[in-house]
Amino acid sequence: MKESVRKFVVKRRIFPVIWIAKILRRLYRYVGFCRDYSNQAKKLADGRFERGWKLCWPCLDDATEATGFDAHYIYHTSWAAREVIRLKPEYHVDISSSLYFVGLTSSVVPVRFYDYRPAKLSLSGLECKEADITKLPFENDSVKSLSCLHVMEHIGLGRYGDPFDPKGDLKGISELKRVLSPGGSLLFAAPVGGAPRLCFNAHRVYSYAQILEYFDGLNLSEFALVTDDGRFIEKATGEDVGCQSYGCGCFLFEKPLR
Repeated sequence: MKESVRKFVVKRRIFPVIWIAKILRRLYRYVGFCRDYSNQAKKLADGRFERGWKLCWPCLDDATEATGFDAHYIYHTSWAAREVIRLKPEYHVDISSSLYFVGLTSSVVPVRFYDYRPAKLSLSGLECKEADITKLPFENDSVKSLSCLHVMEHIGLGRYGDPFDPKGDLKGISELKRVLSPGGSLLFAAPVGGAPRLCFNAHRVYSYAQILEYFDGLNLSEFALVTDDGRFIEKATGEDVGCQSYGCGCFLFEKPLR
């Protein structure tokens, strides 16, 4: 059995044990919260605020030695924002990526954001519209700067109310390739690992070779990787992906001039 597959199987076997441990840990922390409320709430009240048990808002997971973060979403959005700023297009088109990414990026480069579930955002430099990634409302070869980040793995699984379609991701990728203009840049991110798999109804995990095959016809100019242990490899290779279970691949593709 491949090492990456073995790790995944072992992880799934111990999954129930992990959740039991998490439940017990949260119960322990809740007991601590109740103790702190009993001992400290009156001392913290200085007459400026209303207080009481009904107003409590237990935060049980924040007293950590270091500030935690979602490595996939911190790194892939930061990587993509830096690339858009470096490329400095007249405007950038994004398909369904993180709203934090499009909101912040639009402060530097105008962004046109499209989603199956349109976002009701109101920010200068940002336009939000509705679109189906499998049928994008753009002409062939018309978008010079394009991104689709941590999205394609969900298409066709019904998670976000979209129709079930086993080829939904391939249709979406085909659309990205169709609308990207010659000489244009596409920022693409998706889960990657040594064992391609479908985790219904959350996402798919792709191999490095699959992504390159699906984007055949485009040139890969950069590849970065977020690893299973939360590291960011700015200049990564396919070999780095092979030992991952659920990494995040960050691909910068360019469409050749005709």
